[in-house]
Amino acid sequence: VQLVESGGGLVQPGGSLRLSCAASGFSFSWYAMSWYRQAPGKERELVATISSGGGSTEYADSVKGRFSISRENAKKMVYLQMNDLKPEDTAVYYCKARDSNYRGQGTQVTVSS
Repeated sequence: VQLVESGGGLVQPGGSLRLSCAASGFSFSWYAMSWYRQAPGKERELVATISSGGGSTEYADSVKGRFSISRENAKKMVYLQMNDLKPEDTAVYYCKARDSNYRGQGTQVTVSS
């Protein structure tokens, strides 16, 4: 099982990033997928979740209206489009298959001027 995130980086406030998560080694289309984030000294936060078929999404209040989660089951990919980024969005972001221990190592997102 492997989940590999990419797309993180340094961006100015108000900017955008698109994170990607490539899955392999398990039945990706069976699982709802989530993005989490963890900033230094803070608890892990569930950012967004998408259902196995992609028809249902949920977001943390802190990102609602700014972030969008999507997936492509044929490619075993899940994405997080992040717009209007704020300094408080700075964290390591990682993807995880719901109701499993499958998770990636994460990608750093830093929002700073």
